[in-house]
Amino acid sequence: EPDIPPWAPLLYQLQLLEIRKKPDPLTLPIADRIRIGNKKREQGNFHFQREEYSMAARAYCMALDVLTTHSLDGGDGGMKTEEEEVRDYRVKCLNNLATAQLKLEQYCEALHTSRDVLTLDPNNVKSLYRAGKLLSDMGEYKEAMEMLKRALKLEPATKAIHIELSKLVKRQSEAKYSGNGMKPKLSGEYKPFYPLKNNPLEFPGSFLVALVVALGHLVT
Repeated sequence: EPDIPPWAPLLYQLQLLEIRKKPDPLTLPIADRIRIGNKKREQGNFHFQREEYSMAARAYCMALDVLTTHSLDGGDGGMKTEEEEVRDYRVKCLNNLATAQLKLEQYCEALHTSRDVLTLDPNNVKSLYRAGKLLSDMGEYKEAMEMLKRALKLEPATKAIHIELSKLVKRQSEAKYSGNGMKPKLSGEYKPFYPLKNNPLEFPGSFLVALVVALGHLVT
């Protein structure tokens, strides 16, 4: 072996042998899509644990692009068991994406993603609770109450749901007696990855801390 001293500069020469185009996920077998999508999800979890939330969100979205049973011809090429497995992984990715969006203070996007979870899994307690809390902080008390009641019915022993329902009832009462029924206006362009600039929403100072403690440190 050559005697190379420490910290010596090295010169590498690389030769490009071949260029391969990235395959379209819709042309891959369902089993391969599941494998690739799950790998992307794990990459997202890696970035999340390192507090690289934008990169985590990107990885989760890449996983969601792959995790589908639809084919190029518009048909559905998955067996029932494969469809269920794809759906389960999509739910995990969407929940993780919503958690990353909360870390990035993308509250509107986190609500949108939570609704996507509930489209696939209407009884997903994590998303019901997250959506209910976000809606409550946005002043959408009626829908927030519906979400939180559904979550409570599924998990009546969960203390966090009881606490959030109590806060919501208090907010409704204060809004009723103050005569101020105004809600924060939601505006701005929807951006799925990056924090919104000049976000017109004004949340209570304790909102981010409470929501992150409840939801923001768990990914699956």
